[in-house]
Amino acid sequence: MSHPHPELGAPPKLPRNGLRVVALGGLGEVGRNMAVLEHRGKLLVIDCGVLFPEEHQPGVDVILPDFTFIRDRLQDIVGIVLTHGHEDHIGAVPYLLRERGDIPVYGSRLTLGLLTAKLKEHRIKPVTNQVKEGDRRSVGPFDCEFIAVNHSIPDGLAVAVRTAAGLVLHTGDFKMDQFPLDDRLTDLRAFARLGDEGVDLFMVDSTNAEVPGFTTAERDLTPAIQTVFRTAPGRVVVSSFASHVHRIQQVIDAAYEHKRKVAFVGRSMVRNMGIASELGYLKVPRGLVVDAKELDNLPSNKVTLVCTGSQGEPMAALSRMANRDHQIRIGEGDTVLLASSLIPGNENAVSRVINGLTRWGAKVVHQGNAKVHVSGHASAGELVYCYNLIKPRNVMPVHGEWRHLRANADLAISTGMDPARVPVVDDGVVVDLVDGKATVTGKVRAGYVYVSGGTVGDVTEELLRDRVTLSQQGTVTVVAIVDTQTGSLAEPPDFVARGLGTDEAMFEGAIPAIEKVLSGAAKDGIGDPAELEQRIGKAVSQWAARKHRRNPLVIPVVIEA
Repeated sequence: MSHPHPELGAPPKLPRNGLRVVALGGLGEVGRNMAVLEHRGKLLVIDCGVLFPEEHQPGVDVILPDFTFIRDRLQDIVGIVLTHGHEDHIGAVPYLLRERGDIPVYGSRLTLGLLTAKLKEHRIKPVTNQVKEGDRRSVGPFDCEFIAVNHSIPDGLAVAVRTAAGLVLHTGDFKMDQFPLDDRLTDLRAFARLGDEGVDLFMVDSTNAEVPGFTTAERDLTPAIQTVFRTAPGRVVVSSFASHVHRIQQVIDAAYEHKRKVAFVGRSMVRNMGIASELGYLKVPRGLVVDAKELDNLPSNKVTLVCTGSQGEPMAALSRMANRDHQIRIGEGDTVLLASSLIPGNENAVSRVINGLTRWGAKVVHQGNAKVHVSGHASAGELVYCYNLIKPRNVMPVHGEWRHLRANADLAISTGMDPARVPVVDDGVVVDLVDGKATVTGKVRAGYVYVSGGTVGDVTEELLRDRVTLSQQGTVTVVAIVDTQTGSLAEPPDFVARGLGTDEAMFEGAIPAIEKVLSGAAKDGIGDPAELEQRIGKAVSQWAARKHRRNPLVIPVVIEA
């Protein structure tokens, strides 16, 4: 089991009979899933998703995989295979197609439906190839077979990729619910058949590898959801991912049974549910769904709202309701059902929303106090089952933070696999499958690429550090009029402070420090304003830290006298 190798260099030339696998995202994080397979000079991309920003990444909309590794080889890409329609698997496709618009995209009906709607907003018309379980497609030197898997969005697929170097089986995101709501089981017979043929590299979803046992069946949630609908005195507001068609189907069924009308709230929810019902994945009785505007005319116990925001996202409908910043006013008698899991790192935001809703008088039903959500990912029991069934020659855990990848590797090893054949790697680490053995051979660039407003890649780590400093420590601008010949101040500098909670006069103590660096620069014969600004900035920062224990962002401006 290999550790992350910071000292890894660029990978060697790939042998003709070899297959190279590089994850550009999804390892060491939950999101941004993207794997690149290389064989005989051609590239196959499996998934291309986004990661959502955390609190230390202010002003960032989404985070993309770094396409540097494939950018000068865009013409070698023979296809993008999408395993399912979640944002963390399809969200970055528009950005890859911006660089080469005619890359063929392979996916199931719902996945392509969601992708095409997303691409419309980017004004891109993709070259799509619809596939379903059981289909086989030759994509350049890669022979792809698609296999049904069960997940928290319908129409998920695993993909088996046959090449001259061996057979790779990539699970996508999956679980093994034995009683799925759409009766579409994860195809273990196909997994076993591929195991008999010989799986050389098994790439496995690790998200729930730390959770013992088996993931609860979706059907087991029906009683808890029914209870909410049976006992709620007023409106029922359900918050879920805008893609969790099965969960929303359960809500629709319960609403129909309890004679409530349903309205979808929020752009992504309205759009995705429209696509899902149009394509037949969401079965909606006639007249059940109404426009949100019509709800005012109905008694509150005949109303169900379905909205986004189960992760406490500040702009989503539910957070805005909690902050009283939404046309829907939550109050006494309302029941709010949070029908989705907690993504690690969102606990505080979700807690704030629950408190906000409770304060207005709503009853909040969530994962912590009722059985209203199950995960979309296989737990340890299911993963071990797969290792024993398939008996792969090499295993590469994918999709998860470090603890999940390591837990998944340990499971594979516990079924008797040689630890040397279970590489646990980071984004950008190159794993080559040559003569049936998977080994780590190098590393390529795989940094974060930030989308902020209309820009892609303009936001740097340094800029984010500045933003965090601004938000926590405030800022001070120093305007100095300098005689660059003598290095003296023509007049005392101006200080403009923001977010420091003190008056500008406190900075007058920094003037001697500024005078000192200016005279030093004049002695060294330095009169370039940019260089002087850097020195003044450093001097004021050090002074503020020493004197006031403050670390504001210092913005020096030098004007030549």
